[in-house]
Amino acid sequence: MTIHLSIVLFLPLAGAVVGAFLPAARSHWGVLAGSVGTALYAIVLAFDFDRGADGLQYVTDDTWISELGIHWSLGVDGLNVWLILLTALLWVGAIVYGWRAERFRTRQRPALFWFHVALAETAVLGAFMAQDLAVFVFFFDLMLVPFFFLIGQWGEENRVPATIKMMIYTLVGSLLMLAGAVALGVLSTPEGGHISFALADLQQNTLGEGTQQWIFLLFAAAFLVKAPVFPLHGWMPDAYRAAPLPVLVVFSAIVSKVGVYGFLRIVLPILPDASVHFQDLMIAFAVVSILYGSVIAFAQDDTRLVVGYSSIAQLGFILLGIFSLDPKGSQGAVMQMVNHGLVAAGLFFAIAALARRSGGSELLSRMGGIAFRAPALAALLLILAFATLAMPGTANFVGELLILFGAFEDEFTWGLIAAIGVVLASVYMIRFFIRAMHNEPGEGVQSREACALELGVIAPVVAVIVALGVYPQVILDGSEKGAEQAGAAVEQVQQPEVSAIR
Repeated sequence: MTIHLSIVLFLPLAGAVVGAFLPAARSHWGVLAGSVGTALYAIVLAFDFDRGADGLQYVTDDTWISELGIHWSLGVDGLNVWLILLTALLWVGAIVYGWRAERFRTRQRPALFWFHVALAETAVLGAFMAQDLAVFVFFFDLMLVPFFFLIGQWGEENRVPATIKMMIYTLVGSLLMLAGAVALGVLSTPEGGHISFALADLQQNTLGEGTQQWIFLLFAAAFLVKAPVFPLHGWMPDAYRAAPLPVLVVFSAIVSKVGVYGFLRIVLPILPDASVHFQDLMIAFAVVSILYGSVIAFAQDDTRLVVGYSSIAQLGFILLGIFSLDPKGSQGAVMQMVNHGLVAAGLFFAIAALARRSGGSELLSRMGGIAFRAPALAALLLILAFATLAMPGTANFVGELLILFGAFEDEFTWGLIAAIGVVLASVYMIRFFIRAMHNEPGEGVQSREACALELGVIAPVVAVIVALGVYPQVILDGSEKGAEQAGAAVEQVQQPEVSAIR
């Protein structure tokens, strides 16, 4: 079956253009149609994907800017196929919630709002699909534009300073990556050859170890900010408080994955010597993020920040899996990207439902006492909590287990310290659930069951989480080849070192 990735990529934006010509109150219909079309394409893409094949599938490769060696190159493999599907499905949920939720219906300039939502989806999909470094950098930077407006113009209290802080962090990181990308393309060009930014060409034209190291640091700065990972997370608390909830769902669940995905897609295959050299540094970032995020999440009263700091911890686990430099760890990292995306989206939708019952407050101290009158909502939140703390029977358990296996293989001490994060997750998520559902109700709390909209956005996410817990192999089979190929260059660097030690 022929699937044109450019169609999948630009359908959301095409829907937004159509929506711009509709009456303002109906502008969401164009964006929703484009996003649903993208989701249908992504579903077919995922299940038509040949999991046993090597290399890229559904490749689009056309010359874009010949003088600079830039190709319009898109492709799908085990590293990105499930992330593309996750993006497409969660964007539909966020659009439906943002359109139907009462507090978001009265926003000003709805057509412009929905245009930026669609542009953000196209930018994220482009970053995941890109097989040319210049195309990746283009979409990576393009993501800043819609979220600048979505948070800065339609955000909550203190949205302007929050947006400025986010832009300073992410723009600096993006500029550093741009410098690294240009240097990588220029320095990788063989004498007398033609410059190329195709990832496949850059993998073949290996740079010297010293050059790799300073370029690695430029890319790492951009990716760690985007994730975010401690200590480059300073923009996160204010941005999470200020973002409109439908925007926050996709921002936390999906956009944060682009940073860690970049390590697998670009850094490990193209800069293998530097990846080995900085392995301990990156694992240190990962482990500190796991412990820091878990401890700070426990101390939060704002539910958004409980999930926000929990995300720092989860992204630390993903980074640990990647820089275990082991195929099992990389597979676990891919699986955790999908798992965390689902759990984060479900939790933010649940937070919105809880806030509607506590007079609009998202503070844990203002919630409580609704579990018995809202058993369906309580059950859904409990499953999300269990998934966050990686209970056996959930896909998170399998993902974290693979990551820890990969870490223990070569970095036993770091892996042991990281395992403490699993224990800490149980503390802050159980506290979250008990205070939200079983504590003495706060002032003005209304105990009532989830409505059709709330069930419509939370229940499908929970159903997928349960399904992946029952059969995680659907992701593991698809990601195995991609993880092996991402780490192949690193393994070649490690083999001489192992032989020398022996």
